[in-house]
Amino acid sequence: MTGIAMTDAGADRPLLEIKGLHMHFPISEGILMRRQVGEVKAVDGVDFSLRRGETLGLVGESGCGKTTTGRCILQLERPTSGAILYDGVDINTLSRSERLALRRRIQVIFQDPYSSLNPRMKVGDIVGEPIHVHGLAPDAARRRARVRELLQVCGLNPGFADRYPHEMSGGQRQRVGIARALALEPEFIVCDEAVSALDVSIQAQVINLLEDLRERFGLTYLFIAHDLSVVRHLCQRVAVMYLGRIVELADCDELFDNPLHPYTRALLAAVPVPDPVIEAGRNFQPVLGEVPSPINPPGGCVFHPRCPKAVESCRRMRPALRELRPGHWVACSEVS
Repeated sequence: MTGIAMTDAGADRPLLEIKGLHMHFPISEGILMRRQVGEVKAVDGVDFSLRRGETLGLVGESGCGKTTTGRCILQLERPTSGAILYDGVDINTLSRSERLALRRRIQVIFQDPYSSLNPRMKVGDIVGEPIHVHGLAPDAARRRARVRELLQVCGLNPGFADRYPHEMSGGQRQRVGIARALALEPEFIVCDEAVSALDVSIQAQVINLLEDLRERFGLTYLFIAHDLSVVRHLCQRVAVMYLGRIVELADCDELFDNPLHPYTRALLAAVPVPDPVIEAGRNFQPVLGEVPSPINPPGGCVFHPRCPKAVESCRRMRPALRELRPGHWVACSEVS
């Protein structure tokens, strides 16, 4: 199995650039005469980039917009505004045939291995379907050989090609999902909570598999997660989201060792310590209040209603994402 060749022209530029991404879902009411009465601001101005061969972790609480960002990149949702540049080309402007060609280069590993696989199809057909659709192996015998190779690469017995998903464990199903994502030899994979539905022992195996595949095939990952321990093990950089916006972005070790944004500090402080003695002696103070509704987010800094460092200007002005240290970006006017 070989990855897609990288051109010299694109070697130095980011593989993916997100600029001013917004995804607002309309809220309508009425039966005969539908009218829009509001909108859910799921993603409200997101900027980041991915270098070739790296893994970027996208973390935050449930409902912060992580998965919606991934779906926009995959073109499963059409963004309200903003640019998604893949290898220098805005994919929002592509024609249908051009988007189909792009599918070979961008794939996804879904969160739930129980619902992401068709229960009426055998594993061999599930993994082989994208190969058949894109015409990579028109011959059935070559397609079966390719499927068996992919299953073996993902740590499964090639004989599993004749099984149905219900005959496999959760970890085995997720490996099938990974094999399906690799079938088209992509260069970029969106991992949407790819291990959160698995047991902890199985999580470690799948994480190690993803890392091995990244090194072997030169893959680039956007790793969407809420488990910070998994992110620290797998990712080179981490972006923290809150209410549809990125509040901090830095190299993994830098962010975990020196968090600057008050929300990032609260998020890391909430991680329990395995040692019960240390955990009992910790002076942990949870963030007060509830996450505001994305239907009516607060003005200025979206975190200011819960922030212990908020001042009057935080209520009026939305802080820009600033590079306070080399490679360390923070959206907070009170941090320097």
